[in-house]
Amino acid sequence: MIGKYSAKLDDKNRLFVPAKLRAELGSDFFVTLGVNCGHRCLTVYTAPDWQTLSENYNALPISQRGAATSLIFMNAAQCEPDKQFRFGLTQFLLDYAGIKRDVMIVGRAGQAEIWDAAEFTAFEAENLTPEKLLASLEAIGL
Repeated sequence: MIGKYSAKLDDKNRLFVPAKLRAELGSDFFVTLGVNCGHRCLTVYTAPDWQTLSENYNALPISQRGAATSLIFMNAAQCEPDKQFRFGLTQFLLDYAGIKRDVMIVGRAGQAEIWDAAEFTAFEAENLTPEKLLASLEAIGL
């Protein structure tokens, strides 16, 4: 998933799925707590990726299933967009990510993220430097 898309929550805490992400997300997907470079956001997983994440979690010994990891599952929402491609988010998820009304939905390779628009602007400004971009490219092998 790639790109960034501005959106607004409607009065029922629903977001519109950007057209370019619809096929990649599928007819149902999962939204849960996320973090990126110390900033709170929400992470969106496709159903197959969520299944893999769940299987990996279930394969861990109980002693390695930390509270923070459990919170990712406890607070997840399964989303099935309506005919207008809108999906709802829980108030808890919105509060966690500091999302009020203006939102930025961004692709992040195999996942997407949902950010409060102002928080995303701060994140982008903080990380949009030649040094950080070069370090990121080197980290992924370029």
